[in-house]
Amino acid sequence: MNNATEVFQPLQADDPPVVAGYRLAARLGAGGMGRVYLSHTQGGRPVAIKVVRPELADAPAFRRRFRREVEAARRVRGAYTAELIDADADGVPPWLATLYVPGPSLAEAVARRGPLPVPAVLWLMAGVAEALQAIHGAGIVHRDLKPSNVLLAADGPRVIDFGISLASDATSHTATGFAVGTPQFMAPEQATAGEVTAATDVFALGQTAAFAALGEPLYGDGSAVSVLYRIVHSEPDLSGLPEQLRPLIARCLAADPQERATPAEVVEWCRQRLGRDADAGAGPAVWREVMGPEVVVPSPVPDPTPVHTLPLVARPQPVWPDERRARRRRTALITAAAVTAGALLLTGLAWTVKEAADRSRDRDAATSSPLGSTASGRSSASPSAATPASRPGGRTPRASRPSSTAPNPPRAVPYPLQWLDEKTSLSIKEPVGREDRKGDIRFVCTETRCALESDTSVITMLYGKPGASFDSCRVALTGVKDRRLPLAAAAAGSEICVKHPSGDIALLVIQVKSTAMPKIGFMTVDMTVWRAAQELSDPTSR
Repeated sequence: MNNATEVFQPLQADDPPVVAGYRLAARLGAGGMGRVYLSHTQGGRPVAIKVVRPELADAPAFRRRFRREVEAARRVRGAYTAELIDADADGVPPWLATLYVPGPSLAEAVARRGPLPVPAVLWLMAGVAEALQAIHGAGIVHRDLKPSNVLLAADGPRVIDFGISLASDATSHTATGFAVGTPQFMAPEQATAGEVTAATDVFALGQTAAFAALGEPLYGDGSAVSVLYRIVHSEPDLSGLPEQLRPLIARCLAADPQERATPAEVVEWCRQRLGRDADAGAGPAVWREVMGPEVVVPSPVPDPTPVHTLPLVARPQPVWPDERRARRRRTALITAAAVTAGALLLTGLAWTVKEAADRSRDRDAATSSPLGSTASGRSSASPSAATPASRPGGRTPRASRPSSTAPNPPRAVPYPLQWLDEKTSLSIKEPVGREDRKGDIRFVCTETRCALESDTSVITMLYGKPGASFDSCRVALTGVKDRRLPLAAAAAGSEICVKHPSGDIALLVIQVKSTAMPKIGFMTVDMTVWRAAQELSDPTSR
């Protein structure tokens, strides 16, 4: 985070220069839902523009979910949230704009400098709890509070990303009946697909604060499966935390949601421990220490400068005799060149008319000849059917060019929010979701581990930056023969590529993976299938 190049990436060839009037200055990141860019308001204030991936935008179910996100975010107003300032859920593609927070995420800050000091953790918990008050006050449960969704600004934390938030007066599950969130920071009730309430966010606040104080996840490292198992079945080990923080974090992490602290209680508890500093406004000094060097935000991209097309009016200049003679010579040369060009043009037009007449006679001769004429009969026909060499002047007509049709790009078909468990499966061909085990992709679990497997298709996982495309999947699947993919290393956001024998290629982006209890394990994925992929990648198949 010490260098602006770590935050602001240059725009790529496939990035749009403008989104709904916002000129893009840099790319901030990419994920399973889309890309995020830096732009500016007309007054020059930095904003973050989130643009939805085209294949997701084409899915009505996803648009409805995105519209809920926008409507929910509009209701949130708080000092410690990144305010939504503009959006269009019906745009092509859909997008939204929030105020840009010039600071690292909590995850980035901890990775750079290690655990935060106790006063910084207290300021962090108070600020995030106040943000949760604003979010819950608008009737929303965040559901995905974690260190990467907490940005550290110069004056305190900002809670961002309501991408999977839902109104708390609606059902606690999505339309297909499953819970949502990031497995590493789920509360026990999320991991077991139970009721999700505002107390669920408080559990995530406790985990986030513990991460800030320890410099590592409270429930340890390892696969998501083992972490979720410990969250559901084990009491948290708080012995590594500073003693001053243990009582409050323990209340946040109570197994019973009814026993957890409320956001208001968290704010009051932290203010009491901060004492005079809370009233003296000492928070900004703490944040400057944690944030490190300030990152300079790129300037707004200027509008294109208009090009003058009218001649400028100049003051008349005196013309000397030598210059007049030179001008006369240039005028004579230009006139001669114009006459020559005119003659050539007339000649060319004459030849064009002549060739058109020849072609017309050829068509007339072909039309009048018997359908059963042989090749020898056609060669002895009237002069209009003469060979090219017998044309006047020996001119040979241009041969007709063979038609060349460029291969169509692969057609991306989105299938958001697909469910996988021990009783269902997915097919690459439509219909995709199946209530049986006869599809191309199945979710299987033993007593200790879970995996994806297929009888028809090869499977591989992508590692690296998110934002997979058809080309990256095609390259990753080259030479792959595995039809089983263990899920121990997979988590929310992981990308999996699948190739069907037909040549169709599918991308699965994990939204939720719940495998802590394999007997009731499940996965939800957003799936994109590129149709006609074989025709594009294998010319011999045409």
